[in-house]
Amino acid sequence: MRIAVIGGTGPQGRGLAFRLATAGHTAILGSRDAARASAAAAELGQPGITGAANLDAAKSAAVVLLAVPYDGHAELVADLAPALAGKVVIGCVNPLGFDKHGPFGLDVPAGSAAEEAAALVPSATVVGAFHHLAAPLLLDPEADLSHEDVLVCGDDREAKELVMGLAHDVTGGRGIDAGRLRLARQLEPLTAVLISVNKRYKTRSGVSITGLTQPSEKVLA
Repeated sequence: MRIAVIGGTGPQGRGLAFRLATAGHTAILGSRDAARASAAAAELGQPGITGAANLDAAKSAAVVLLAVPYDGHAELVADLAPALAGKVVIGCVNPLGFDKHGPFGLDVPAGSAAEEAAALVPSATVVGAFHHLAAPLLLDPEADLSHEDVLVCGDDREAKELVMGLAHDVTGGRGIDAGRLRLARQLEPLTAVLISVNKRYKTRSGVSITGLTQPSEKVLA
C-alpha cells in the first residue's frame, strides 16, 4: 500500500513511515520542503521510503497519514483538501499545550484535530489512530511494540478495519476499535497524560487494553 505521511520529517512521522516500510508498504514522507523530505527518507535508510512535497505526497497515495503539529493543522489540511478528497485520512495529531505545570490538552473548536480534518474535507474518510506510540521506539528497529495497543476511532467500518491492519503492521500487536470519530476528543489529549508519566518515571509509556476476550476485529461496531 502507498501511504503518504504528511509531517514525515518529524519524529512521529519518520517513525511511522519506518515501521510501515519495514512491514512492506511504500511510505512517502511529505514536507513543505521536498528536498528536506528526500533527505529525511535517505537518512532512514529503509527501502520503500521516499520524500516529496506535501501536495505531491498526498496526491500519490490512497491513504494519507497526518503527523503534523496541531499549530497550522487546519491551514495545512485546507490546502491539501483537493488531494485528500475521497481518500482514507489517518489523523494522529495531538493538540497539546505546555506550561510550567506540564502538558495539557488544548480546547479544539471542532472537538478534536481528527474532527477538524473531517469537517475541512467532508469527502475524505477520517480515522484517528497512532496517537500514543512513542517516536523513539518507532524509530528503534530493536524495540518490541507488540504489547502496545493502537486505539482506532472513526465512523466508517471498512476504513477502521484498514487502519487496524496498519496498526498491526506498525507494532506487531493489536489495533483496537475504540468507537466513533468523536472519541478522538478523548484519545488526542490522553497523550498529555503519557508525557507526564514518562517524565515522572523516566520511561516511554504506552497504552494496553485489558479484558478483551476476542480479537479486536471481531468487536467492530
